[in-house]
Amino acid sequence: MSNETAEALEVWIDQDLCTGDGICVQYAPEVFELDIDGLAYVKGEDDELRQAPGATVPVPVALLRDVVDSAKECPGDCIHVRRAADRTEVYGPDAE
Repeated sequence: MSNETAEALEVWIDQDLCTGDGICVQYAPEVFELDIDGLAYVKGEDDELRQAPGATVPVPVALLRDVVDSAKECPGDCIHVRRAADRTEVYGPDAE
């Protein structure tokens, strides 16, 4: 496992770009959920949706691949995964 994978990562969704396809929910239902507004939101271990704009949740290491795949497959390009330490995006539309 590389250092990058072991680092604490967090994920957030830009609801302004969300198309509501729900692909992220299929990949990682533990992390993503569609709300009644038809948009996807991240949720924490408490199963509560984080609905504030830009709200993040930690990416569980066991689900990293699923979260990354959902960011890559998202038609709205609205899923952002970044390092918690310096907030550098590592997966998603703004990744280097």
